[in-house]
Order: sequence, then C-alpha cells, then structure tokens
Amino acid sequence: MLLEKKNAVIYGAGGAIGGAVARAFAREGARVFLTGRRLASVEVVAREILDAGGVAETAQVDALDELAIEQHLSTVTEKAGSIDISINTISLPLQRIQGMPLLEQSAENFAFPITTLTQTHFLTARAAARHMLEKGSGVILTLTATPSRNPVPGLGHMATTWAAIEALTRSFAAELGPQGIRVICLRSNALPETTVIRESYERGARLTGQTREEFQARAESMTLLRRLPTLAEVANVAAFMASDQASAMTATVANLSCGSLVD
Repeated sequence: MLLEKKNAVIYGAGGAIGGAVARAFAREGARVFLTGRRLASVEVVAREILDAGGVAETAQVDALDELAIEQHLSTVTEKAGSIDISINTISLPLQRIQGMPLLEQSAENFAFPITTLTQTHFLTARAAARHMLEKGSGVILTLTATPSRNPVPGLGHMATTWAAIEALTRSFAAELGPQGIRVICLRSNALPETTVIRESYERGARLTGQTREEFQARAESMTLLRRLPTLAEVANVAAFMASDQASAMTATVANLSCGSLVD
C-alpha cells in the first residue's frame, strides 16, 4: 500500500473531492483525520472508510480559523505521533463562484475567493509544515483548477485565486524543500460528478439553449482525451503524489486536465 503508516489530515473531507481523497488515502493504508465545518457530512465519509476496514477520525474544524487549525493538529500529533500528509480541498458556495464578467463584479465579490481560498491554504499548509519540521519530512497538497492557466470568461476571480494558490505552492516548496517537506498542487479540469460542476453546466446549458449533456460534451471535446477527469482519478493521483513513490517531486503542478492544458 502506498501510504501505509502515514497520517493524513484532510480539510473539506465532507465534500466530493475531499471525500474521494480520504477514501483513496485510507485504501492505501493511511490513517486519515477528516475535518470540516459541518461534522455530519464528514462522519458519512468516515463511516464508509471504517466499514471498508480503514482507520478514520473526524473533527469539526473551520479551516479559516488559525487557532482551531493549530489546536486540531496538536491533538493529531499527540495521538498519532506525526503528520505526514496535509491536503486542503475546501470549496466555496456556488453562488460565490458562478460565472460573472469581471466588468460586472463588485470589488468585494472579486476579492472573496482570493482572500478566502488563499488564506485557508496558507493557514493549513503553514500549520502542517510546522509539525512536519519536527520529523524532517511530509507532503502538503493544494488544489486548483485549469482556469489558472486557461482563462474562461466569467471565472476571472476564480482564475486569479487558483493562480495565486499555485504560486503559494511553489513558494512553500522552495522554503520547505531543504527540510525534507514536499509541496505539490493538483490542478484538475471540471469534475462532472461534483454538485458545483453539474449546476454550473446546467446554468451554462440554459444560457446557450442546450441540454446539460450537450454542454458537457462540448467541454469534453476540447480535451485531448475527449473526456473530463473523474473524482477517482484525482484521488488516485493525490495518493500517489503523497507517497514515497513520488519522493523526487515538489514545487510542481499535477496536470489533471485530460489534455485541455498541454505542458
């Protein structure tokens, strides 16, 4: 198993991506510590992992609350002995990321995702790194999306956010690499299995007079693989990147675009 004897903290574990990553980590042998602002959805994921024979614990943690993050990680370290992996999969309310031209956005709406998502990634990565320094090893994973490189009308505020997170990833990697800590970003294309993308495609379909299936098919046709990634694929790559099999990789972005971006 790729992550045997590893302790992994997952922020936003009750969401679609966080839950998929949690299940993949547990399947690969990690002891997973699942967090979220609402315990109900996180506990559903934990129960699935426990029923499958994995090891999972839950905690209610606001990933924008510096003190709550620090207290939780201290508890995890005391209980498990170390923090080997940290991944932030926090998402935003759909109404705050729905497409709107930059010319029509208020300064507040433009700044909201930039402030919120960069801050939570900074706080969780910094806190995890401070604990990882004690062991001299660890992996921190961040999450972005293809508009960071491939601009999409109506997503200017999100594109700016994701680009900032990728820059933050590289900066953390530069500072933490000499201490044995790797920092890697996962950049995914749209994930049709998630509520955000389903609703976004439904909205786009209505505006263009198409069905959701037709709208999605157009997005798929713009990739080299003629399809979009799955949650399982993102989770599997996360598990690989967090494992010792990827020990030479840091300060990079894993391209999960199915070929809509070519590096």
